[in-house]
Amino acid sequence: MGNRKNKSRSQKRKFIGNRFTERTKPLDVPTVSEQKLKTTSVSFENIPSKDDKMSGNRIFDVEILRTVFNCLCCPSCLSVNLQLTEDSIFGLSSDLVKKKLLNVASVVSKNAMIEAADEVRKLKNTSDVAECGVSVDGTWQRRGHSSLNGCVAVLSIDTGKVLDLEVMSKWCRNCNTSKSSEKKSKHIKKHQCSCNHQGSAGSMEPVGAYRLFERSRETRKLQYVEFYGDGDSKSHLAVKDIYGIDSVRKYECIGHIQKRVGSKLRIIKTKEKGLGGKGKLSDSFIDKIQNYYGIAIRSNIGNLEEMQRAVIAAFYHCCSGKSNPMHGQCPLGSESWCTYQRAQSAGKVFYDKNAGLPKSIINKIKPTYLQLCDQNLLRKCLHGKTQNANEAFNGCLWNVVPKEIFVELQTFSLGSYIAVITFNKGFKGLLSVLEALDIKIGSYTLRGYAAIDQTRIEDSKRHSLPSAKVKRKKFELLKREKLLILKNMKV
Repeated sequence: MGNRKNKSRSQKRKFIGNRFTERTKPLDVPTVSEQKLKTTSVSFENIPSKDDKMSGNRIFDVEILRTVFNCLCCPSCLSVNLQLTEDSIFGLSSDLVKKKLLNVASVVSKNAMIEAADEVRKLKNTSDVAECGVSVDGTWQRRGHSSLNGCVAVLSIDTGKVLDLEVMSKWCRNCNTSKSSEKKSKHIKKHQCSCNHQGSAGSMEPVGAYRLFERSRETRKLQYVEFYGDGDSKSHLAVKDIYGIDSVRKYECIGHIQKRVGSKLRIIKTKEKGLGGKGKLSDSFIDKIQNYYGIAIRSNIGNLEEMQRAVIAAFYHCCSGKSNPMHGQCPLGSESWCTYQRAQSAGKVFYDKNAGLPKSIINKIKPTYLQLCDQNLLRKCLHGKTQNANEAFNGCLWNVVPKEIFVELQTFSLGSYIAVITFNKGFKGLLSVLEALDIKIGSYTLRGYAAIDQTRIEDSKRHSLPSAKVKRKKFELLKREKLLILKNMKV
């Protein structure tokens, strides 16, 4: 009885004072930060007091500050004319960036990509210009066609490393400054524009791909003759004749082809009423047939006829039910992936718990599905390769650069270079950046970077386990169900 809550007690919050003003009495219990700062050996004797005339906030001219930095010299190499640039402005505050880190990261990342190209030439057993296959993909800081920053990456289909990168931006602060006064207009004419792309965000990928393919022989001693990409062919159309007429062949990413099944069926579901619902073309059924389609492709790499037969059999297998079994095209024998055929080979009776799809719905979705069973399309999937390496690099990039907060070209370029270094060589690749900046590397840094790389290896092994893949699929299914519930609640 003593643990029962007193229902008559008022639930109204008590006023405990204004917590947003400074308290006059110090806290008796020291904070964690205070305990840590007590152990530091930094001297606080030279900190100016509040009465010092040189303390406090000031508003100063940025041009004067830049002139002062031009008069200073580097303490290590004694070179003058230190460059200080302004990357972004927030009101009266600004982010000041030194170009030395950007230049060093650019050189180190370029060397990492050159080493990746040399590795490809060793696999091709040639020291001259080698022909190879690459996967090409673009990523933007914001979704849609309103993004101002983007980059296009070319990755080797053999090694999975970044071979070249094109960082693009169509925004320049000086160009977007208001031209109302004559002083500002004169300043705009004198400045060096930082944008390197003109046009929409959607055109960044084909333009960037053309630049990468155009300089491949000169800078990497490679010819990208095999283009692995998604269904969007704009980038391929921009480069297909760059080494000669039809010199670049287009291949499909089997992951994107698999997703195409679900997207087409969902389009039919939204256009025609009565297809969705329980026992009909539900989201779970679309996910099921999409997974079976992908398994059929991956299980028959290099065999076009078997691949086509398997994807057709997958359709009827998913649509069949206890009242209408359709397993005639499924592989026979005890080792078949079809549970019905395994039961038949063992002489057992198979009890199907699924109701299956009605014939009327099967006839409506069958023409759309059979378009994805065409040999011309499946022939581009015989290689069994995906664009997953590009997706992994994009994730690595947006872990360095904030995707929600806009940054200018210098910050975006720096983040892209760091992403290339860590993606190709791990965190140990950043040691070259520290060495070029004359920063002494200690044992803790070496052990820390090695631990991060080892964790990355262990995580990749764990994620590749079948049990981990099943968990990811279940998590994605639950996520889609929650989104569907929220969508229905809004409607």
